Amino acid sequence: MSHSHGPDDHHDHDHSHDDHHHDGPPAPGTVDWRHNGVRVIKADQLDTNTAQTPGMNRAAAINLARVGAQKIWAGTVNIHANAKTGVHHHGALESVIYVLRGKARMRWGERLEYVAEAEAGDFIFVPPYVPHQEINASTDETLECVLVRSDNEAVVVNLPDIDPVEKPETVAWIDPIHKAP
Repeated sequence: MSHSHGPDDHHDHDHSHDDHHHDGPPAPGTVDWRHNGVRVIKADQLDTNTAQTPGMNRAAAINLARVGAQKIWAGTVNIHANAKTGVHHHGALESVIYVLRGKARMRWGERLEYVAEAEAGDFIFVPPYVPHQEINASTDETLECVLVRSDNEAVVVNLPDIDPVEKPETVAWIDPIHKAP
């Protein structure tokens, strides 16, 4: 007897994936896109009620509390002239920093032995678990950045035991728009 493959068989085959079916698009008419669609967060609406570090001002634009973002966090960071963070990493999070104004110096590594600088228009990518330090390389200008993280948890693991080396090794800034010298 030939077995016909009807829609029920397909459903049974996918049964183990039922717990993921909410990942697909919603059925038409089930979501109020007026209130759950695209959101513009104006500059004066940023949420400063977020983790703060001395010498830095963070303001959240995209996070769970504000817009229901599940997988991403975005906001602004201003680092005062001459200021620098302590040595830290962000756990499993990935971070992208876009420099709007000023000059950033990043040090990273087991002993902060690597250094690179970025200025307005440059992107910085910080992979998970990388020990690093953000520094405003300017003595008189605020460093203004946009920060995007791969999760809305604000994970900061401070690493006070890392002593910066005296002479960091300069690493060429290479990305899609900055080729190797």
